[in-house]
Amino acid sequence: MDKLQKFPTLSVIIPTLNEANNLPLLLADLRDWPYNLDLNIVDGGSTDLTVSIAQIEGIKVLKSLESNRGSQLSIGASNAKGDWLLFIHADSRLDKGWVINLIKIMSKLSSQHYAWFFDFKIKQKKLQFRILEMAVALRSYFLKRPYGDQGLLIHKHLYYISGGFSPLNIMEDLDLIIRIGKTNKIKSIQANIFTSNVKWINQNIVKRAIKNARLRRKWRQGYDIEKLSKEYNS
Repeated sequence: MDKLQKFPTLSVIIPTLNEANNLPLLLADLRDWPYNLDLNIVDGGSTDLTVSIAQIEGIKVLKSLESNRGSQLSIGASNAKGDWLLFIHADSRLDKGWVINLIKIMSKLSSQHYAWFFDFKIKQKKLQFRILEMAVALRSYFLKRPYGDQGLLIHKHLYYISGGFSPLNIMEDLDLIIRIGKTNKIKSIQANIFTSNVKWINQNIVKRAIKNARLRRKWRQGYDIEKLSKEYNS
């Protein structure tokens, strides 16, 4: 990048719902960003200290009328000030290399034509999680289907011409990625993102993968999204 050219600005959008235990850890990771950071937390009705934590940190909190992650992400994007948007779940942690890699990506004009995802990891020493990480990597690299828990870095222009997030409370990530993938490429940031193991630790990952695949098939067939959401959370 030309030294006289101003470095692109970054907005981070974090949808929350009762994330008081996780949010401070993610915010600590985000403090490593060396430039001005436009932080946007979009809350879906938390009853814990999530909103208070954000306000103490001086972060603006946007309110969503419903707990709907697609709507929350869309609200965050519409209020974001940055040239680039980073959508990330509140229960995520970022690897040390994330800053360097994002700077490299954002420094190149050609990067604006791609959507970027982190490499999915779980901080738990169990074989089943290594298998899960491998399955996610294969899906992301070969099928170009990263999901929301892998984060999404995208230039604001590409986000809007792709249609942005739809107000879906499930499949909102896949819905956008499919639209982006029709005309643009999807690439890895080449940095890890660690997701909370809470949602996986008491589950059989093979059974969960089969259930998720069935839900995705039903979604593509046009099943009612509210019923699918209830089935997903059951």
